[in-house]
Amino acid sequence: MTKHWTPVCTLDDILPDTGVCALVSGQQVAVFRLRGDDVFAIGNYDPNANAAVLSRGIVGSLGERVVVASPIYKQHFDLRTGECLEVPGCAVPAFAARVHEGKVWVNA
Repeated sequence: MTKHWTPVCTLDDILPDTGVCALVSGQQVAVFRLRGDDVFAIGNYDPNANAAVLSRGIVGSLGERVVVASPIYKQHFDLRTGECLEVPGCAVPAFAARVHEGKVWVNA
C-alpha cells in the first residue's frame, strides 16, 4: 500500500496535550497535539487491552520520551516509535504527522 499525506482535522480541533481518532487509509489513527503544537500519530488500537482507545489516553513524558498512557491498563506508548515501554516487543504503528496551513496531516 502506498503511503500518502491525508488531512485529518485543523490544529485547533485538538486541544493541547490531548488526542483525537481519525480514519486514515482505512485504519484508526490516534493523533496527538502537544503544547508546543507538535503533532504525533500512532495506531489507535491498544494490543494489551484489545481495544481502540489510545487516542483517549493521557499524554506526558517519561525521561526524554513523549508518551501516551493507555486509558485501560496505563501502559505507555512512545509517540515517536509506537513502542510500548512496559511490554517488550509490543508496539503500535507510528506515522509521520505535520501541521501545514493550520491543518494536521498524517502520512499513513
